[in-house]
Amino acid sequence: MPGAATNPASFSLRHPLPVISLAGPTASGKTAAAIAIAQHLAPRFPVEIVSVDSALIYRDMDIGTAKPDAAERAAAPHHLIDIRDPTHSYSAAAFVADAQRCIAEIRERGALPLLVGGTMLYFKALFDGLDAMPPADADVRAAIDAQALERGWPALHAELAQVDSPTAQRLAPNDSQRIQRALEVWRSTGRPLSDFHQRTERAAAEPGEPCAAALISLEPADRAWLHRRIEQRFDAMLALGFLDEVRRLRRRGDLSPDLPSMRCVGYRQAWEALDEADPPTTQGLARLRERGIAATRQLAKRQFTWLRSLPQRHIVPADAPDALPRVIATVDSLLEAVHP
Repeated sequence: MPGAATNPASFSLRHPLPVISLAGPTASGKTAAAIAIAQHLAPRFPVEIVSVDSALIYRDMDIGTAKPDAAERAAAPHHLIDIRDPTHSYSAAAFVADAQRCIAEIRERGALPLLVGGTMLYFKALFDGLDAMPPADADVRAAIDAQALERGWPALHAELAQVDSPTAQRLAPNDSQRIQRALEVWRSTGRPLSDFHQRTERAAAEPGEPCAAALISLEPADRAWLHRRIEQRFDAMLALGFLDEVRRLRRRGDLSPDLPSMRCVGYRQAWEALDEADPPTTQGLARLRERGIAATRQLAKRQFTWLRSLPQRHIVPADAPDALPRVIATVDSLLEAVHP
């Protein structure tokens, strides 16, 4: 089987059709691989895709999220895309509930659920469960924000490293949103955020639960390959009118850079560029490109860290010339385990 796997029988046998998951860092080719899987399996049974992406949930955010286009979405039914307005928030717990509902409905239709995306916290929540997260505390957040203004986010990142090293290792020193939340959880509960992300032991999966889904992971052996892909995709987004998309969102009047939707990689940098000048100067466009690519690389780095915490994954090198055939071969091998 392509890629080493620690648990080859890594999905539930309680249902005739298993749940298969496809993960990987941004720009690793997940969408193309998902469509290839759906087309390959179509003669045997239909495939429906469930998005595992915290940005694709938002309506009117298409270019900057690299949302599957009309042709790709016509190749197989897609779920959990365009389900929230950008003013709304979304959580891992909400995703788990939505995904479990989708999976049950897909199986009722006699189709195979294919989970595809790069939001690794969502995958981990599905596979392992999450403790109930503490609610937001406005007073604690205000205190953290005041300290950040005085000391800077890198200093607060260093503070986080002292109390929650696993979380700090996943975050960039200027990742204000996630540093704030991690410190908020620590100060509110006395427990590090990483504790809430630990695996919840379960004696057995309940029927229909996807916590034992097989996981295929597209991971390039050469990080430089991924960096080139990230640059090419960001340039393509700009050429497709990404700045115009962000302009339209700004003109709504009910969005701000503090919302989770506008904190998505690329959108935050584009918002800042338009704050500086609209239209941006040549230098402003260059800064936007540099900042957007750097932020996307940081996202990919965090995704690799999350993937390493999922040892059951079956790794396929995304940069291999035969990556798609390897993905298909891995799917066939996994299905053979339950459909010999």
